[in-house]
Amino acid sequence: MKYVCPCGYVYDPALGDPDNGIAPGTAFEDLPEDFACPVCGLGKDAFEKED
Repeated sequence: MKYVCPCGYVYDPALGDPDNGIAPGTAFEDLPEDFACPVCGLGKDAFEKED
């Protein structure tokens, strides 16, 4: 399961986001509540699940 921001950024839990301090294997649900899209700054609530 991947998570897509309206701006097009994709968060893949298998890859994490090492450039922003998120280790590979970090589930979307386990991201900090203040996690924001590194591209546009929207919060977790803006992301949509993608199979």
